[in-house]
Amino acid sequence: MATLSTTIPITKRGAEKLREELHRLKTVERPWVINAISEARAQGDLSENAEYEVAKDRQGFIEGRIQEVEGKLSAAQIIDPTEVDAGGKVVFGSTVLLEEETSGEVVKYQIVGEDEADLKLGLINISSPIARALIGKEEGDTAEVQAPGGLKRYEIMGVSYV
Repeated sequence: MATLSTTIPITKRGAEKLREELHRLKTVERPWVINAISEARAQGDLSENAEYEVAKDRQGFIEGRIQEVEGKLSAAQIIDPTEVDAGGKVVFGSTVLLEEETSGEVVKYQIVGEDEADLKLGLINISSPIARALIGKEEGDTAEVQAPGGLKRYEIMGVSYV
């Protein structure tokens, strides 16, 4: 969890997804679980009421997630990749086209915050080994990444801010 002095980089899209989740938690999930607890209480003896226990556990999860998302949004440094002017260098939010030197496989990744990372969508966490290897480099440079299968070398084919 972030401290007050720490900012968490997040793309504009990632911040919007967190805001949507927070809205859903507060307007859909929280009212639903409050209603479920109320209905379970109406059934009488709470000591052997499984529905009540499940609803209370769910309420704890929802309230914890609300606090977590609010904390992340309050510490967020929202970055719009289209407004980044890094002079062709790989920075947070940039999209990088890479060619793996051995296999010739071409991949495209956008460097994003922890909450937005999804490898299947080509979104890699800023703190991942590959992102750390790419930061500060530019088109034509080579990045070396220690992968589970051994050292991989990627040539940076292009850097964009979209």
